[in-house]
Amino acid sequence: MKTRAITAFFFVAVMLASLLLGSYAFTVFFLLLSLFSTEEFYKLVRADGLKPQSLWGWILVISIYLPLSLYFLHDAPSEVLLISVPFFVIIIIAELYRDLKNPFHNIAYTIFGVIFAAIPFCFFYALGFMEGEYSWHLPLAFLIMLWASDTGAYLFGITLGKNRLFERHSPKKSWEGFAGGLLCSLLSAFVLSIYFTELLLVHWLIVSVIIVSSGTLGDLSESMLKRSLSTKDSGSFLPGHGGLLDRFDGLLLAAPLVFVYLTFVKIF
Repeated sequence: MKTRAITAFFFVAVMLASLLLGSYAFTVFFLLLSLFSTEEFYKLVRADGLKPQSLWGWILVISIYLPLSLYFLHDAPSEVLLISVPFFVIIIIAELYRDLKNPFHNIAYTIFGVIFAAIPFCFFYALGFMEGEYSWHLPLAFLIMLWASDTGAYLFGITLGKNRLFERHSPKKSWEGFAGGLLCSLLSAFVLSIYFTELLLVHWLIVSVIIVSSGTLGDLSESMLKRSLSTKDSGSFLPGHGGLLDRFDGLLLAAPLVFVYLTFVKIF
């Protein structure tokens, strides 16, 4: 328990520092997080006998993330975002020369690893630039609502949890925990609306519902992945917590959906 608490304290401190120290610290931290999370995914599937192309997977992550950062930080033309396209093709071509079993499985898991473990962080990164210039308000608010949801779900789940939410994939999750997580996240959204005026209260509340709902589904999806590979944790990067995917499973589906919602709010 002590190790878990120490790890949580330092990791949260590093995350908050990456948000508050400016756009370049934010960029570097989440690029590294994307790369480490992708490698963690590859390590998981390698244990099941698959052979994803780790090197080309990392290059694909960088080819997506760096042009995105140039687009936001230096007003690069949107065409730079196309730089990643050839690397999808290269991954397919490279498999021709590997002479391994299940080549299309390897291709699929190489690309899916990027989609599942890295691209969600790209959407989260983009939240920092929703107002044109970098602002830590939306990324921090997202994390606060997500953490409030996790805390509420845990407390309500262990005290009141009786009705299983999705027992096949996560036996400990309950509807009572989900309701508690939603309540705590909505309360945090209300408080955030007082201090962060980028969004109206109704939008903060809707974002909170998106985070809790899709965050829970992301958690279940990651549990489904681990069960299919017969493993308890996605890794050991965070002592006492497991791997990065274990800690950020709630973000994997939530970040893209929140970004899409806020983009439409901005348009209309």
